[in-house]
Order: sequence, then C-alpha cells, then structure tokens
Amino acid sequence: MNAEPLMLQGLHDVLSAFRDGAGEDMGLLLDLNFNLRTEGVLEVLRALSDFKLFWLEYDNDNPEALRTIRDASHTSIASLETRIGLPAFLPYFREQAVDVAIIDTIWNGTWQAMKVAASAHAHEVNVAPHNFYGHLSTMMSAHFAAAVPHLRIMETDIDRLPWDADLFTVVPTIEDGHLVVPDTPGWGTEPNEEALAAHPPKPGPGFLVNRRP
Repeated sequence: MNAEPLMLQGLHDVLSAFRDGAGEDMGLLLDLNFNLRTEGVLEVLRALSDFKLFWLEYDNDNPEALRTIRDASHTSIASLETRIGLPAFLPYFREQAVDVAIIDTIWNGTWQAMKVAASAHAHEVNVAPHNFYGHLSTMMSAHFAAAVPHLRIMETDIDRLPWDADLFTVVPTIEDGHLVVPDTPGWGTEPNEEALAAHPPKPGPGFLVNRRP
C-alpha cells in the first residue's frame, strides 16, 4: 500500500513506453484501484508530473482523502466505480472529490445509474460508465452514455474473450473509434443461451470471491 521507489520508476517507465509508442495524441489512463493510501497516490502524482494523463483513476472509501488528492493533482481524478446506490455517491459529490464519476450501470441498474448521473450533473461532475463486461453490458452502457449530457468517455473491452462474439446475437459496431448506438428494439443485442451453455463458468475462486469487502 506504499509507493516504493521501484514501483514509481516502473510506472514512469511503462507510461514512457506507451507515450513513445502511441504518440502525443493518445490519451493515457492510469488505474490505481484501491492499491495505495493517500500518501502513496500523492507520491505517484509527483513521480508522474511530467506526464499529461487523460485521468488518474483511484478508489478511496474516504471522500475527504479523495478531495485532498484531487486538490494536489495535475490531472483529472476519476473514481467511484465501486459505489452502489445514489447515497453512496453523494458524499463525494458534496466534497467535490472527483472530476469524473465512474458509474457501474450494471451493478446499479441503468435507471438508478441515471439518477446518479443527474446528481453528478447538478454538482458539475462528468460521468463515465464502468464497463469491462460483455456485449450486453456494452449496449446498456451505450444507451446510458447517449442519454446523459455530461459524458466524458465510455469504457469497453474489445478483447475480453476469444468467443465473445458467439455469446450474443449482435456485436457492437465501432466506427472510427466511436461506438454506434443501435436503433433496434431493447438494448440492441440479446444473450445467446446455447453459446452460453457451451461455455459454463469455471469452478473455483473468481471475481466475486476476490472482491474487496
């Protein structure tokens, strides 16, 4: 949970390689999750002061601590992907602790996510869907993204599984780096039950088992 010199140098080296390979026009996003305390995040910000990041993503259960980080940051702070329900977001909005509220539309439900987004809008906070799941989640997140007036960016996972395209009736269309919102009924895709049955969950510890309490 501390920002050791080896880790700080590693972050700098990796981001330098990404910047050299991708060029100046590509946005770089760094996700620290819950892996550092406030002091460590501040150390990371100082170590990366020569980078122009798209955002620094970091989760903290303390709104005041996150506000301290935002005040010291030279880049946008994105957070809150683990918050469920509007009351869990409000302390961060009142504290002005984030630049971008990452809202998990799947765990919150799209209707509740819209309520969170409306509150974020009232507090001058942009939003972004948390979406590292499959194509149905992507379509649901796309409808959410299209409906809010203060979208920052939409996350999607383009190489999640080699058989991902088989699991749903329609695969999302991406043109020139933009996801095309479907005009078909419902979310725009449906699960393929036969394909899902052919790829059952693997036994043993998984994402839900290992989640932070």
